[in-house]
Amino acid sequence: MSSLAVDSVHTDHAHEHDESSTTVFGFWIYIMSDCILFATLFATYAVLSSSTFGGPSAAELFNMPFVLVETFLLLTSSFTYGLAMLAMHKEKSCQVIGWLIVTFLLGAGFIGMELYEFHELVIEGHSWQASAFLSSFFGLVATHGLHVFLGLIWMVIMIFSVAKFGLTKQVKTRLTCLSLFWHFLDIIWICVFTVVYLMGAIS
Repeated sequence: MSSLAVDSVHTDHAHEHDESSTTVFGFWIYIMSDCILFATLFATYAVLSSSTFGGPSAAELFNMPFVLVETFLLLTSSFTYGLAMLAMHKEKSCQVIGWLIVTFLLGAGFIGMELYEFHELVIEGHSWQASAFLSSFFGLVATHGLHVFLGLIWMVIMIFSVAKFGLTKQVKTRLTCLSLFWHFLDIIWICVFTVVYLMGAIS
């Protein structure tokens, strides 16, 4: 191979690496902006959590064993996504797809339980319109749930992308961005669980 051809290959690899790094860096900026959104929602909840308008408090409303199962599903999904990333680095497409499917099922279970919780609260007359406390609760928890739902859609797209294109550089970059997003949502949920459910149960 001529030196010109070698230089061209090295240039292409360097360009791909720079493009990948820029994409991941840009996604980090998005996550930082999302942190501001959730910080605002947490601050709103902290201010309004005691404004029950004569209705039940968090300790009276929330079923902690149910929420613990919910939390277990989401945290386990973070672990299985980590296994998908390990398989990606080993260039094992089938394992990546398998772990993404497991992660999707765990995330879907989390969303299903969250929707059930919302449904039960509304049926019992504790909708987001009942008090400022419930408005801030639904605003915070539903925003997180919406992010998880969008992450699940992204995950389905990545499953088909890996199946169709394999573990190309672009696919790996997108899987990395989704990994950042999914782990970020787990961290946010730990904060939600602590601030909303755990502190609410002991208050």
